[in-house]
Amino acid sequence: MRRMTIITLIAGAIAMCATVGTAHAAGWGPRLGLDDGSRQVHFGAHIDAGYLADQFRFQPNFEMGIGDDLTVAAFNFDMLYLFTTRWDAWAPYLGGGPGANIVDGDGRRDADLEAGLNLVGGVERGLSSGGRFLTELRFGLIDTPDLKWTVGWTFMH
Repeated sequence: MRRMTIITLIAGAIAMCATVGTAHAAGWGPRLGLDDGSRQVHFGAHIDAGYLADQFRFQPNFEMGIGDDLTVAAFNFDMLYLFTTRWDAWAPYLGGGPGANIVDGDGRRDADLEAGLNLVGGVERGLSSGGRFLTELRFGLIDTPDLKWTVGWTFMH
């Protein structure tokens, strides 16, 4: 029952982000990857919420990790600095931000809500279809997985 409640809450959060976020967002897209330490596979979605200042982009995301007798739902609120905004070049970026993780399994009686802090580094490149491809590493500093490798695509509006 508790897993069903968590899954329902997560599905609702995704639907809310997709509905509210895309109304003002420049794009959105799927993401997937691997977690080090907990030996999990994660999948989710991100929203390109646009540039808040020159070369600073807000890009929140949601990721669901499964494996190693754990289920982890991660909500990350990343601010990214892009070193270049050229569409036809690999654009490195650095950033980070706060996050919230719902962790269930591994003999836990109830799911735990844990606050976290992340550092992110990656590269992205514009695609001929008008979208973008990205790959990134995420380093967890507080109550988050130590290291995540992610690939993703952004579909532009």
